[in-house]
Amino acid sequence: MDRCITALREAYLDFASGVAVTRHRSDTLIPSGESIYGLKTMDGIAPSLGVGAVRINSDIVTWPQVGDSYRRVKVPAAPGSRYTGLILVFSTETGEPLAIMPDGVIQRMRVGATSALGTDYLAKKDVRTAAIIGSGWQAGAQLMGLLAVRSEIHTIRVFSPNSANVETFCRGWGGQFSQEFCACRSIVDAVQGADVVLCATSSIDPVFESDYFEPGMHVGSIKPPEISKDGLDLADRVCVHLGHGKPALVQADNLVVPDHSGERGWKISDAYDFSSCTTLPELVSGSTCGRADNDERTCFVNDLGLGLQFAVVAGMTLRLAESARVGQVLPTELFTQVEHP
Repeated sequence: MDRCITALREAYLDFASGVAVTRHRSDTLIPSGESIYGLKTMDGIAPSLGVGAVRINSDIVTWPQVGDSYRRVKVPAAPGSRYTGLILVFSTETGEPLAIMPDGVIQRMRVGATSALGTDYLAKKDVRTAAIIGSGWQAGAQLMGLLAVRSEIHTIRVFSPNSANVETFCRGWGGQFSQEFCACRSIVDAVQGADVVLCATSSIDPVFESDYFEPGMHVGSIKPPEISKDGLDLADRVCVHLGHGKPALVQADNLVVPDHSGERGWKISDAYDFSSCTTLPELVSGSTCGRADNDERTCFVNDLGLGLQFAVVAGMTLRLAESARVGQVLPTELFTQVEHP
């Protein structure tokens, strides 16, 4: 995680100076039975690593109800109950393909590292208690990122609607870190008195309300719906990832997004205007300051993923794989051609 944070920090500096580039995410959707098929792409170029990358997701998506809210859930519908997501890495010197890799672990790490940077610039320096809302795959990445930038934390409180998952999360991560892990029965128990709250859920409804927002608290989210509009309105400072807002969306005429999602399952709500918010590259480059004092309420909203993130983390992963001599080497000729394309 430390390497991811360092690599992304440098990439945001390059982006802020106009050296690194990224393209707006594109989602193409059609109905697939009672679900939705989505083809999602994003790309970016990291000159410092000499790579460009394209991230491609081929997803089957549903909206199950969990308790009083709905979740946007990807279905592992590929043979063997597996998901499909790929990263293609290319050389900026020759144009040749350098690697093809699954996106799952890289996705996890780039989101955790991005949230960690938001926390580093927006949370108080002296953080004693943190709350994590969620107990799944991404919640673990949020934890790793948090402890990489605020290692002095003493207590980690965890809540999600699945109490068994919370217990498993606390036992598993509690065995790896020295902090005290507490499984909470309610979100109020988790967030009350916390210095940092990190939301890592699949909910398309708000999980963090303004009533929970205390002076001096920093709240992070991995997607916009997790923090209520009233909560964002109460914040003294809101920072977004890049402010791209919504992906470029193309959908079939016969596609109907489930009514209960209120378009939150794929589209990003217009309830809060993020257009004037500070962006993470601005914080990292120093063109905008982070937290001003210990009483500020701050938010970091990871509004949309970037192809640049995948170029950076995949490029770094490729270097590590080559050094460790892991992975399967394929002939470059399989993926290049003599004919002019």
